[in-house]
Amino acid sequence: MKLVLLGAPGAGKGTQGEMLTAKLGIPIISTGNILREAVRNATPVGLKAKDFMDKGLLVPDDVIIGIMAERTARDDCANGYILDGVPRNAAQAEMLEANGITVDKVLLIDVADDVIERRMTGRRTCSKCSAVYHIISKPPRVEGICDLCGGELVVRADDKPETVRDRLAVYHSQTEPLIEYYGDKVVKVSVPETSSVAETGELVCKALGID
Repeated sequence: MKLVLLGAPGAGKGTQGEMLTAKLGIPIISTGNILREAVRNATPVGLKAKDFMDKGLLVPDDVIIGIMAERTARDDCANGYILDGVPRNAAQAEMLEANGITVDKVLLIDVADDVIERRMTGRRTCSKCSAVYHIISKPPRVEGICDLCGGELVVRADDKPETVRDRLAVYHSQTEPLIEYYGDKVVKVSVPETSSVAETGELVCKALGID
C-alpha cells in the first residue's frame, strides 16, 4: 500500500502511522526525518537542503520532492510506504506524481478544530529530558514537574493557543484542498474527542480494510 496521511496538526497522524507501519511492514516517511537524514548523509539533494536550512530559509518544494524520490527508491519501499507531512498542498502532490511517487490511498484523520486545540494546548514538555505530558490525559504526579527527571514542564511554542490556531488556519487553506484533489482515493476516519489511541487505531484499520 502506498498511503498518504492527511489531517490537521495534532490529529494523531504520526501515532497512527507508527501503528500502520508495524501492521503493514512498510516504512513511514516523515518529511522532517528524511530532511535531517539526507543532510546527515550529505546526499546531493541533502546538501541542497542544508544550504537553505543553514540560512534559516524554508526548503523549496523541488528539493523536498527530490529527497522523497531518493527515499522511496530504497528497497524497503518496494512493497509500499506511508507518507507523513508531504504533500502539504496540490503543487507538491503534482510534483510527487511527476517524480513517479504514486499514491494508492489517502487516510484522512478528521478531528474537530476545538478538540485539536484542547489536545495541543494541554501538552507540557520537560525542559530537561523532553518527556511529554498532558494536563488532562497524562498529567504528571506533581503539577509542573517531570516524573522522570524532576525537570520543569513547559509549554512549547508550537503548543501555545495562538500558534495552534495559526497552524490550523494554514492546514485549512493549503492542505485541506488535497481532499478534493485526491477524490475517491480518500478514506476518511472521523475521530470523536473521547476516542483513545487504540480505538482510533481500530477505526483506521477498519477504514483501510486491514486486520
